[in-house]
Amino acid sequence: MKGTIRKCFFLIISTLLFISNTYSQNEEKTAGKVADTTSNLAEQQLSTVSVTAKKPLIQRKGNKVILNVANSILATGNSAFDILSKAPGVTVDSEGNISLKGRRGVSIMLNGKLTYLSTEQLTVLLRSTPGNSIESIEMMSNPSAKYDATGSAGIINIKLKKNQSDGTNGTITAGSGYGKYYKYNGGLMLNHSVNKVKFFGDYNYSENKDFQDLNVNRSNTSGVEQTYFNQKGREVYLHKDNTYRAGIDYYLNDKSALGFSMNGSFKNVNVNSENRTLMGNKPIAYDSSVVAINPGSSKYTDQTYNLNYKFTIDTLGQEFNADVDYAHFYSNNKTVYNNYFYNAFGNPLRAPLIYRNATPSNVNILVGKVDYTLPLASKMKLEAGAKNSYVRTDNDFKFENLQNNTWNNDTSRSNRFIYKEQVSAAYINLHKEYKSTTIQVGLRAEFTHSEGNSLTEKLMVKRNYLDLFPSILINHTFTPNHEIGISYSRRIDRPDYQSLNPFLFFSDLYTYNQGNPFLNPQYTNAFEFSYGYKKILNATLGYSVTRDVITTTLLTDSVKKTLLIKDQNMANEKTVNLNVSAPLTLSKWWSTNNEVTLYHTNYSTPELMGVPFKSNKFTWLVNTTQTFQLNQTLSAELIASYQSAQIYGTYKVKPIYGVDMGLSKSFFDNKMNLKLAATDVFNQRKANISSAIKQQDYKLYQKPETRVFRLTFTYNFGSKLIRAVRERVNGSSAEQNRVKSN
Repeated sequence: MKGTIRKCFFLIISTLLFISNTYSQNEEKTAGKVADTTSNLAEQQLSTVSVTAKKPLIQRKGNKVILNVANSILATGNSAFDILSKAPGVTVDSEGNISLKGRRGVSIMLNGKLTYLSTEQLTVLLRSTPGNSIESIEMMSNPSAKYDATGSAGIINIKLKKNQSDGTNGTITAGSGYGKYYKYNGGLMLNHSVNKVKFFGDYNYSENKDFQDLNVNRSNTSGVEQTYFNQKGREVYLHKDNTYRAGIDYYLNDKSALGFSMNGSFKNVNVNSENRTLMGNKPIAYDSSVVAINPGSSKYTDQTYNLNYKFTIDTLGQEFNADVDYAHFYSNNKTVYNNYFYNAFGNPLRAPLIYRNATPSNVNILVGKVDYTLPLASKMKLEAGAKNSYVRTDNDFKFENLQNNTWNNDTSRSNRFIYKEQVSAAYINLHKEYKSTTIQVGLRAEFTHSEGNSLTEKLMVKRNYLDLFPSILINHTFTPNHEIGISYSRRIDRPDYQSLNPFLFFSDLYTYNQGNPFLNPQYTNAFEFSYGYKKILNATLGYSVTRDVITTTLLTDSVKKTLLIKDQNMANEKTVNLNVSAPLTLSKWWSTNNEVTLYHTNYSTPELMGVPFKSNKFTWLVNTTQTFQLNQTLSAELIASYQSAQIYGTYKVKPIYGVDMGLSKSFFDNKMNLKLAATDVFNQRKANISSAIKQQDYKLYQKPETRVFRLTFTYNFGSKLIRAVRERVNGSSAEQNRVKSN
């Protein structure tokens, strides 16, 4: 009983401190009475009078930066991918690669679970995850040894919404949007809790039509012959996304709970692509052209099942967690390439070249993990655990040519590739709090066995390696106004499964991708120093060195006159970054968060295209968020961002910038909400890319549909207090991060 009273008292004090830190000193503070605690699992709820405060959009807690998405107007109607691209210190390039404070190699987690997806498959998942289902996004530059070592730049954890006490409630969402084409979405979330059982589930559907313009100008030199290419094209996409989640938590007694959950999605994409490539021996005078009309369709499905057991051994904090996960991913992209050849006068030059490909891919993941927490003394605890994961991918690439109105399999361009990987890991983590100092030290060991087998080429690559990943974190509070932190971690990024497939994947007649079965994992040593002042100024200074950095290269073939996209290991990457943020409350109705990130990146390798290669660039990012509480039911938000020119390995990117706006109105005691949001109001977000390799000459312009206006309606019904869904920290995320659709 005394322990329960102490916990209730701690909850009230924590809430009051949170409010006082969020608002200015002149803000009114509200306190409430404490209701009796009814949960046998030491859950508390406030009744009679509740203490409420709106969380700031951006918070810092220890080594985490938290974006409170649930409070953002712009979250409504947007996908997780859209929201993530606006998170503090996060940049997303035109290919979907995510960087944190200028460093690539970020692991993405959903509710503490690694997604195990490649860049392309992860982009599909994030685009199909509705923003209105997200509670917050946590960014960790140097996570502890408890987390998987994958992710050289750190971990981003996307936390989905959950509710809290007995009863039934739900949320209905409906929205529409328009840019160049229409978009609409709808969803239903339900929660029911009674006695020892908690049921939860949600379903969301969205249909979006959008486009992307892609222009490429390049020249090719072969001996004394010079050829110029001018390619202009547009791809129009129709996305139909279905996502679902369901589960049950059963509290066996006052110390243990058993849970089962499943989540998944099925997505269909139709694309109509048309582009014209002009060719000639002078930049303006073209003597021939190729018109490509490439219709395609893609299908993606994924299901993940989790069985979780939690045992709270005693009231001192000793507990045991066990998770078993099984995940299956399937994708199949089908594209028909119709190439028509014309001379300078627009007359047919030769017979059309028509071919098609299908890229069915199956990925199966089985993971088991256990975690144990043991309090050793006052404010000291030991964490330990083990994990084993098994992954099998099967990619069957089929290429066919149309000859005499018959489709014939081209065995020289078809390929089947099977990849198997097993990672066994164990960790130990020690956490100690002193009066003004917190210390955390950990060590993780991971043993990897992998087999890549190209059945067509009869090529197999096997690897076995053992790695140790230490981590350390020290935080010290000098005074209530001054706090510093120092952290270090060693991390790894393994190649995604599809990048190891040695065969060619055509984008068009002159552009294709090729895998690399000899890719090595990359290793990063990262250091970070942080400083906080009065919760209104936060600064971090980081330095990292990555060995065998996996880099996407765009290389020209002067003989075939093609552009090859291929992942390769460069010797190293060195990055220095400085991040400064200042969340401020300017008045009762106006709050703001301003952030500046500066970083310098240096790439080098002894040989690329026959010569040594080096590239480096100083880049800065600026992001400002303005939130206006116009009255109790009406609020507005404005976000502006600017990213200066930067370098990613072998290519250079010009500045990218844009402005987003939103307006939110609540009705009927906040049960109903109407939100209007506009992204990229001035339609300026685009990518201009050129080569950082002196021997190459290409310029690429990429402009997706970024200016979109959305109107979204939400309605909350039922009990406001439902027991929280237990967080599951399962083990299948790192492997899912590396699944790749073709």
